[in-house]
Amino acid sequence: MRILVDTNILIDWVSHRDNYQNAREIVYLCANREIEGCIAAHSVTNMFYILRKNLGLAERKTVFDTISRIFTIVPVDELKLRSAVNNADFKDFEDCLQMECAKEFGAEYIVTRNVSDFENSSINAVEPQDFLEKFKSNK
Repeated sequence: MRILVDTNILIDWVSHRDNYQNAREIVYLCANREIEGCIAAHSVTNMFYILRKNLGLAERKTVFDTISRIFTIVPVDELKLRSAVNNADFKDFEDCLQMECAKEFGAEYIVTRNVSDFENSSINAVEPQDFLEKFKSNK
C-alpha cells in the first residue's frame, strides 16, 4: 500500500499535538516498511518554517534527517506547479501540489486531517483514524 502523508500529520507527530497517536502509528508503519509512504518536497520546507517556533535549527535538521529516512520525498517540479496552478477544482494551491505528488508516487491515499480540502482530488483523502482502520482490515 502506498500513501502520501500530508504536512499536518507530520507536524502532529513531531509536535505531539492533536492526533499524535494516529500520526505516530502511521509514521511507524512507514518506518517499518509495512506501508510505502511519501511526502511532498514542499512539506519539508513548510515544516522547517512552522517548527521554528518550537524547535531550534539542530532539532529541525534532525527531524528532516529522520523523515528523509522514513519517507520517499517526491520533488515539486515545473509540471506539477503548472498543473496545480491551472487546476480550477482546487481552492488551495498547496493541497493541489500534495495531490500532484501523490499521483506521481502512485499513492492510493492522501492521509490528512483536512479531508475536505481534497474533495476534488483524484486520490482518495482519508483521516488518519480512517486510514488505520482500512489498513488493519486489509491485513
